[in-house]
Amino acid sequence: MTDLVAQSLFPEIAALLVLAAALGFLGHLLRQPLIVSFILAGIAAGPSALHIARSGDKLSTLSELGVAVLLFLVGLKLDINLVRSLGLVSLTTGLGQIFFTASIGLLICLALGFDTVTSLYVAIALTFSSTIIIVKLLSDKREIDALHGQIALGFLIVQDIVVVLAMIGLSAIGAGTQGDASLRDALAVFAFGGILLLLVLGFIQFLAAPLTDRLARTPELLLLFAVALAAALAAVGDKLGFGKELGGLLAGVALASTPYRDALAARLAPLRDFLLLFFFVVLGSKLQLGQGSSTSFAATVLSLFVLIGNPLIVLAILGAMGYRKRTGFLAGLTVAQISEFSLIFMAMGVTLGHVNVEALGLVTLVGLITIAASTYMITYSHQLYAFCESYLSPFERHVAARESSDLGQVRPVTYDTIVIGLGRFGSALALRLVDRGKRVLVVDFNPVAVRSWRQRGGDAIYGDATDPEFVAGLPLIDADWVISAIPDHERGVTHEDARLLVMQNLNRAGYKGCIAVRSRHAADRTLLQAAGADLVLEPFEDAADRALELLVSHERPERFAAKTTTDQKDIGT
Repeated sequence: MTDLVAQSLFPEIAALLVLAAALGFLGHLLRQPLIVSFILAGIAAGPSALHIARSGDKLSTLSELGVAVLLFLVGLKLDINLVRSLGLVSLTTGLGQIFFTASIGLLICLALGFDTVTSLYVAIALTFSSTIIIVKLLSDKREIDALHGQIALGFLIVQDIVVVLAMIGLSAIGAGTQGDASLRDALAVFAFGGILLLLVLGFIQFLAAPLTDRLARTPELLLLFAVALAAALAAVGDKLGFGKELGGLLAGVALASTPYRDALAARLAPLRDFLLLFFFVVLGSKLQLGQGSSTSFAATVLSLFVLIGNPLIVLAILGAMGYRKRTGFLAGLTVAQISEFSLIFMAMGVTLGHVNVEALGLVTLVGLITIAASTYMITYSHQLYAFCESYLSPFERHVAARESSDLGQVRPVTYDTIVIGLGRFGSALALRLVDRGKRVLVVDFNPVAVRSWRQRGGDAIYGDATDPEFVAGLPLIDADWVISAIPDHERGVTHEDARLLVMQNLNRAGYKGCIAVRSRHAADRTLLQAAGADLVLEPFEDAADRALELLVSHERPERFAAKTTTDQKDIGT
């Protein structure tokens, strides 16, 4: 077996996938996010356990591609308009939490005996929270549109921006370390980075919209282009000295202003998760479990700080700004863990020679503890608040003025009806709903149809409703109806019935409203109703029924009687 693994990478990858799938299933049973299973898989595959991961150099390529895709997806969220929309609450809470967490974390690390550089790295790593995990947990609880959910999303965006700046700083620091040439190399990196940024801005201004419009007519080609752009700019960034991470991020920023951002993010999420597995495998191969025991006390102290201290920091900031203790507590729980970016940040420090592997192992252990524990804290947040409520009064003003006015928060647009499919039937139905005063959002996978609807003044999203990640991101919470106007002859790449997939995705996303589905065949009615359709629309049959109603309501009996007599005479003749 050893010789086979040495000769081929395929058996090694297969073993890693089996291990990750097994631990992922166990994590699912324990209601843990996938990242916990990935971290465990990486440690288990390392030299301290099963020693499956032996082709470190080859796996590193997949690991680096995973990081590039992850940063690409972060860049997709950094639309200039979205950043401008950040309110005072998001900026104050985000920057305040980062400052206080880093400051207190630095003092704790110094007290634990770490040197200044390691303490600074670890303290910064403790400030980042996992957007992926928090959004998933809040979405599952249907709290993404709640006040504390919107506040959390706001300061998570601030955290992402700070992550980006921190990585840019590390890239610049590591740009030149060759003695006297370091300053010259660093200046060259900044110059190349500025040129690349200008090229990206030019792409956004002149090419992004028309090019993606053209590519979106073939969704698979658009997806391939996005991955190629991320990989290409990551390679350029690595070649010019400012790192693959920044190159991947710029690729995401280049497409962030296009209407296909959400669809790309939804479709690339599984690829990101797949490739990040190899990042954690490579990470695990560098760790020694024996070393972990020597740092277990430090990991416990830092984990308690993240689990308790971080929520208290957010609670205190929001309380000082005029929010109620309940809002501050629920929002604060979302920062009770560190993120995958914390590990990437520490891994960069190891690569640059600033910190050792033991520091990376420490932060990995803190991540494992805090992510696992905070998942249950967020899941049972209301029960936890009821238990702690009596102790939280010092964090609330006597008059929570901000809570009522909700200043600085960008509230999401809500819709009465969501129409999926902008064909002739879907468009006609959506227009009539708008005429009736309904707030309508339409969804289609045809960029031309989406653009045409927007030109009419309506709200439209480009995306694939058969993709569960995309459907989970739709504003479903206030929608009374979701109408699937997709023709039943359309089948996705899986050749499954798209209408059934849409209903499955809506149920998986926790949608509680009514679902209407279009069908051309009466024989499908029973099947669609069994799958969850509250109403089956049959355009031809419904049109015939409506036409008959119009005919009956407009008939004139005297003319009908005269015509009948004439017809009988003609027949007799």
